[in-house]
Amino acid sequence: MATPGSSRASLPQDLRHEIQKLEEQFSTDAAKLKQITDRFISELDKGLSVEGGSIPMNPTWVMSFPDGYETGTFLALDMGGTNLRVCQITLTDQKSEFDIIQSKYRMPEELKTGESDELWEYIADCLQQFVDSHHADKSTIEKLPLGFTFSYPATQHYIDEGVLQRWTKGFDIAGVEGENVVPMLEAALERRNVPIKLVALINDTTGTLIASAYTDTSMKIGCIFGTGCNAAYMENAGSIPKLAHMNLPPDTPMAINCEWGAFDNEHAVLPMTPYDILIDKDSPRPGQQAFEKMIAGLYLGEIFRLVVLDLHNKEHMFLNQDMSAFKKPYSMDSSFLSAIEEDPFENLQETYDLFNKMGINSTNPELELIRRLAELIGTRAARLSACGVAAISKKKGYKTCHVGADGSVFNKYPHFKARGAQALREILDWPEKTNPRQEDPIEILAAEDGSGVGAALIAALTLQRVQEGNLAGILHLENFK
Repeated sequence: MATPGSSRASLPQDLRHEIQKLEEQFSTDAAKLKQITDRFISELDKGLSVEGGSIPMNPTWVMSFPDGYETGTFLALDMGGTNLRVCQITLTDQKSEFDIIQSKYRMPEELKTGESDELWEYIADCLQQFVDSHHADKSTIEKLPLGFTFSYPATQHYIDEGVLQRWTKGFDIAGVEGENVVPMLEAALERRNVPIKLVALINDTTGTLIASAYTDTSMKIGCIFGTGCNAAYMENAGSIPKLAHMNLPPDTPMAINCEWGAFDNEHAVLPMTPYDILIDKDSPRPGQQAFEKMIAGLYLGEIFRLVVLDLHNKEHMFLNQDMSAFKKPYSMDSSFLSAIEEDPFENLQETYDLFNKMGINSTNPELELIRRLAELIGTRAARLSACGVAAISKKKGYKTCHVGADGSVFNKYPHFKARGAQALREILDWPEKTNPRQEDPIEILAAEDGSGVGAALIAALTLQRVQEGNLAGILHLENFK
């Protein structure tokens, strides 16, 4: 078996030239980041206007931050891209404390493009299993309040409804877009006689914001950097022209689910490479989710695959090798890039082994290019993601705050946090730190469990405000009695 470096000792001219070209294509300097951030602010404003814009800026009817003294037992259902999670959360008498019991169910791939009924029956079945195992005698329990984390762009005129705008994360089920998903789930629960009442439909990002604020009052923004990407923050009703007809007091808080994966769908400012253009063209929804396609975990491996395949086809690397492993779209996710970036730099043996398993024998120069490419794609994603955080912070005038972030890319991708923090520093012109341990003015921190605890908290906050007489955005009052 060959080992890295056995074939060529130094970087050949053509590979060095290709690396330079990739560096030019994937690099984003401070001036570009500032330009993107300014455009981002205007797009956020446009999304709140009556006319709307690319970024939906969906009002969520979550109308307060928690104070840490919420109590009660709630169910949370989290329908993500890969798993279905059911939690029972008890908010205790201790400030900002909770107990959680949870089960995880794999989301079968065939459901993602199957029939609508099959999806809701499967979800109701998982909920039934969970309730049966934790509440043996169902006849004695009242209907359990449920917070449903539905992490797809949805229009909410009420907190207990959600009209799906479009599927994301690989879902494409006919007959659901443009429809309210709540009756679909409720009908499936009804058929099984499961004792559950849905009181809040939430987005995981809004849940992340609320769960993080439950334990840290400095939290002002919630973000997801995972399979997809998104952010939520608390706006004032007076700054949301499209809600003017509700006649809410101008200082009324309203959490906004930005759905910022759709930023710059017009391709006006994002630094798109030929590979980004190809991903968009071949995606199920060309022209949508432009920002997401450059920074989210679902796409990072695909960008990498396309570049490597292109360089092979142009005879710059992996000559006379079997590239069949690289022919299948979306066969590499962000964890593939993570593994390359985490490889100890000196010999890149782990990267060599990774490619060897796919039947590809790599030379040392090829390994160096692979490593550099992974760094460029990962760095660009982190730097672009900081533009969204900077845009909300500037729009709201936050000079200092905490941002709660969750998702596989934020939590697991090497150097993502540090690269994002450096980009924020450049965009917002912070002075260099005198003490390396000093906190940044705006610090992006690991969030609390948004889709579980966040959903339960939002259910609690909603029940609480209804009891206090705030009925704004409530469709089914009978579920709140």
